Amino acid sequence: MTTETLTPETSTGTDVVNLTNVTRWYGNVVAVNDITMSLGSGVTGLLGPNGAGKTTVLHMMAGFLAPSRGTVTIDGKPTWRNPAVYRDLGLVTEREAVHSFLTAEQFVLACAKMQKLKDPAGAARKALELVEMTGAANRRIGTFSKGMRQRTRVAAALVHDPRVLLLDEPFNGMDPRQRMHMMELLHSLGDRGHTILFSSHILEEVEQVAGLVQVIVAGRLAASGDYRKIRRLMTNRPHVFAVRSSDDRRLAVALIGEKSVSGIEMEAGGMTVRASDYGSFTRALPRIALEQGIRLHKLVPSDESLESVFSYLLEA
Repeated sequence: MTTETLTPETSTGTDVVNLTNVTRWYGNVVAVNDITMSLGSGVTGLLGPNGAGKTTVLHMMAGFLAPSRGTVTIDGKPTWRNPAVYRDLGLVTEREAVHSFLTAEQFVLACAKMQKLKDPAGAARKALELVEMTGAANRRIGTFSKGMRQRTRVAAALVHDPRVLLLDEPFNGMDPRQRMHMMELLHSLGDRGHTILFSSHILEEVEQVAGLVQVIVAGRLAASGDYRKIRRLMTNRPHVFAVRSSDDRRLAVALIGEKSVSGIEMEAGGMTVRASDYGSFTRALPRIALEQGIRLHKLVPSDESLESVFSYLLEA
C-alpha cells in the first residue's frame, strides 16, 4: 500500500501545536514516520486504523514520549521533558488509570490541586458540571459505568481550563445522549478558541464533531484538512453524484460519451453517476445539459462522507 499526503489547508500562522518531521521508532519498528502536522484553534479529528500510530502521536504531543527524530512543540516550546507544558494541556488517554476508591469529586479535586489553582474546589465543581457528573460527584469511581468514568476523566483534563486538549477515544462507553452532550461540549470549547485533537475509530463521530481531520495510515500522514476538500483533491479516484434533471434518460444518454463518466445507474427520482474526475465532470455536466436543453434540478456528491475518504486512503 502506498499513501499520498493531501493538504488542502495551509498553516494560518496561528498554530498552537506543531509536529515537524517527527519520527518515532521502537527498535526496528517505525511507529510514526516523518509526520509534519499543525493544529490551531478548533476541533480536529485524528483518524487511522489500529496500529497506524495515532496513540504514539498523541503521547508525543503530551510529552509522554520523545520523538526519535524531529520536534513536537506547543506554543513553540518542546513537550518532551517540559512539565510546564501541562499548565496549558489536558489529556485523556485511551487506557484508564483512575483509582477506583476515590469519588469523582476527590479525583477531579486532586487534579485541580496539582495544577495549583486558586480555587481548586470551585474548579472541580465547574468541571464536573461541564460533563454532567455533579449528581454522581460523591460516588466512588469504582461503581461507575465506563461512560461515567470517561466523563470523569474528561472533567479532570478540563479542570484547569487548558488551551490544548488531547483526547484518545473520548466517547468510549458513552450512551447516545452522553455522546451528543460531549460533542456539544467539544464544539463549544473549540468555538471559544481551544485547540482540541481527538482520535476515534467511529467515523461518524469525527464527521459530526471535527471541522478538520488528520488521517494517519501506516505511520504516515496520509491526508490533512477538510475531508470534503480532501475527497475532491483525490481526482484519480471515482466520485459518485446524485443527479436529477428535467429529462434524466436523455441526459444519461448524453453523459455516456463524456470521458470523465465511468458509469450511470438510473433510479426512481434521478440517477447515480460515477465520475473518474471530479473537476472534469462538474465542468462538463452543465455544458452538456445546456446543449441538450435539459434543466438540472439536483447535483449532489453522494460519497463525501468521512468513511468514503478514509476507505479510499486505506486502499491507495
